[in-house]
Amino acid sequence: MTLTAEATRTRGAQPSSAALRRRRSSREALAGYAFLTPWLLGFLLLTAGPMAYSLYLAFTDYNLFAPPEFTGLENFRRLFSDPNYLQAWKVTGIYVLVGTPVKLIASLLVAMLLNNSFRAKGFYRSAFYLPSLVGASVSIAIVWKAMFIDNGVVDRTQQLLGFEAGGWVGDPGRTVPMLILLTVWQFGAPMVIFLAGLKQIPTELYEAASVDGAGAFRKFARITLPMLSPVLFFNLLLETIHAFQIFASAFIISNGTGGPARSTLFYTFYLYIRGFQDFQMGYASAMAWVLVLVVGAISLVLFKTQNRWVHYSGESK
Repeated sequence: MTLTAEATRTRGAQPSSAALRRRRSSREALAGYAFLTPWLLGFLLLTAGPMAYSLYLAFTDYNLFAPPEFTGLENFRRLFSDPNYLQAWKVTGIYVLVGTPVKLIASLLVAMLLNNSFRAKGFYRSAFYLPSLVGASVSIAIVWKAMFIDNGVVDRTQQLLGFEAGGWVGDPGRTVPMLILLTVWQFGAPMVIFLAGLKQIPTELYEAASVDGAGAFRKFARITLPMLSPVLFFNLLLETIHAFQIFASAFIISNGTGGPARSTLFYTFYLYIRGFQDFQMGYASAMAWVLVLVVGAISLVLFKTQNRWVHYSGESK
């Protein structure tokens, strides 16, 4: 009886299996938080903290040389009476509404061509993707400007073809189309995503459509687009957000002035001028938060309307 009672007390003193699992879960959670700590610190110090401070500055008059002075909604009221601000929205809106669809159409067409079987297709895929590797860098903008200046490569080609010359850089009506051509030329990233989506479409669908007598356009409208709609939605969202962020190419081509005739005064460019040239940090912060709200609203509209045209496999519509 004594041994039995002592054994019972010993078992009671040992932790239960549930307690051991809780301890193990706690240790794993602590290890996970330890690995996440560098990212959390970077997010709080380099992203969340500056964003919160810029939100505060949006309601102040701040010029970097004196303490911020709270002014309420004055910066936001000044925005819509500023002709340069309205011009910046006009230029940016044209660039987004024209450049984004043209870039997506070009990337989809090239992806469909590269999806076929032919010799050296790996080389062509790499060649078409190469411009996206350099991104919107300063060097590319300088080369692009040199191509479109008066008596440049494009100007000489126009003369040979019998078109009017004169250069694109100094023409207010051609600067935005020139920048749209630059972003369309860098269609490699959405092209690769479209190509991956095309690889996931079963070939049996095209074979069955061919048996039913469907032509190329009908196959594209009835099979390719619906099956590719999730990828199209992803590319549309990313490229729309990316289009609002244009800065480096516009800055280089206009020599930092937004000219000619404010034709390259994009939103982020004007924000930079207000904040880092005029030192109106409060005004620039208000501009930044308006841009965040506009891009967020556009993203929300895209997400809310995707059920009407995005078709995910396995769901019934």
